[in-house]
Amino acid sequence: MSESWNPYEVAPSSRATQSRPEREHDPIADLDVSETWKRRFRLIEKAGGVQMTHFRDLSFGERMSINFNVLAFFFGPFYYLIKGMWRPAVAYLLIVFAIVVVLELAGLGRLARSVGYGMAAVYSLRANITYYRQRVLEEYPWL
Repeated sequence: MSESWNPYEVAPSSRATQSRPEREHDPIADLDVSETWKRRFRLIEKAGGVQMTHFRDLSFGERMSINFNVLAFFFGPFYYLIKGMWRPAVAYLLIVFAIVVVLELAGLGRLARSVGYGMAAVYSLRANITYYRQRVLEEYPWL
């Protein structure tokens, strides 16, 4: 029992405030994605978000895991569609189609094939960031 006249007794409410601070809520932990994607999303946040202002602070392995997606490289628009990123899949396909048609009409068939390989690289480099924007930031970008 506490006495109101005792100046040395600590009130129970002030003891509770002196305990450890509350942890911030982690929105990535609540996402319905695999642990691999959660790890990638946390690395993207560690790198500074979509702008990746702290990208150089990451180790080489961490940079590769968030900057290159092997499945997106090989399967491109199909991978994007499976992940629910249909807007960038459609936009990239239209861009590639237009460039390839123009190059084929100009008689530059080899260069047109090179554009296809270049787009595979674009798919692989943009896949993780686009998926981060969709799942974590709830943005639905076209590119």
